[in-house]
Amino acid sequence: MTALRVLIADDNPVVRAGLASLLETAQDMEVVALAADGREALSLTRSHAPDVILLDVRMPGVDGISALPHLVQLAPVLMLTYSQEAEVVREALLLGAGGYLVHGEFTPEDLVRAVRDVREGRAHFTTTAASALLAELRTSSQPQRNVARSPERLHNSVLFGLSSREVEIMDLIASGMSNQQIAAACFISEKTVKNHINRIFAKLQSTSRSEAIARWLGTARPGVSGHG
Repeated sequence: MTALRVLIADDNPVVRAGLASLLETAQDMEVVALAADGREALSLTRSHAPDVILLDVRMPGVDGISALPHLVQLAPVLMLTYSQEAEVVREALLLGAGGYLVHGEFTPEDLVRAVRDVREGRAHFTTTAASALLAELRTSSQPQRNVARSPERLHNSVLFGLSSREVEIMDLIASGMSNQQIAAACFISEKTVKNHINRIFAKLQSTSRSEAIARWLGTARPGVSGHG
C-alpha cells in the first residue's frame, strides 16, 4: 500500500515533532517534511510533493494564511492551529483549506481521520471551528434567509424550473455573495459555482447578476430587457 505523504508546517518544533509522531503511528502515513513557516512550507512542498499539508495559521515570516493560496495549488491543506476566531476560519476556507482543526479538540485518531478525509476531498472540522463557521454563515446569509421566506421566491423557483441546488445558489447570489464565497458556503469549487450560475442565468433569461436577482425577487419579468 502506498503511504499517504504528509508535510507539517508549524513554527513550534515541539508541535511539529508531536504531530509527526502521531501521524507515523498510522501504517499508511509518512511525514516527508517539516517546515517552520509558510515560505519553507512552499519550498518543501515543491520538492517533496506531499499528498496533504498540515498548516499552522500564525507563524513568523510568511504565515499560514499568506501561504495558503499558493499551497492549495499543489496539495490539499488541513489547517491545524490554536487560532479559533470565526473570521480566520472563514478566510482559510475561502482561500481553499480543506479542513480546520483547533489544537486540544482532537484525538490522535481524529487527526489521522482528518488527514485521510482532506486527501479525499471531504471537509473536516473540530467543534470550535465548525461553530465559528456556522455563526459566520448565519450572519452573512441573513438577507438570503429573509428572501427565502417570501412567497414570490417559492413561486419563482417553480416558474423558472431551478433545481434545489440552483435555488440555493440563486439565494446566495441574491444575498450578495461572490462566487468565491458561494463556493466556500456550499463546499464546491468556483468552477462548479460558475457552471451553476450559467444554467441559472439561462433559465432566468438573464445576462447579469443584477438582472437575475431582479427576476428572482419578482421585480422583473422574463422577456423584459435589463442590464446591470
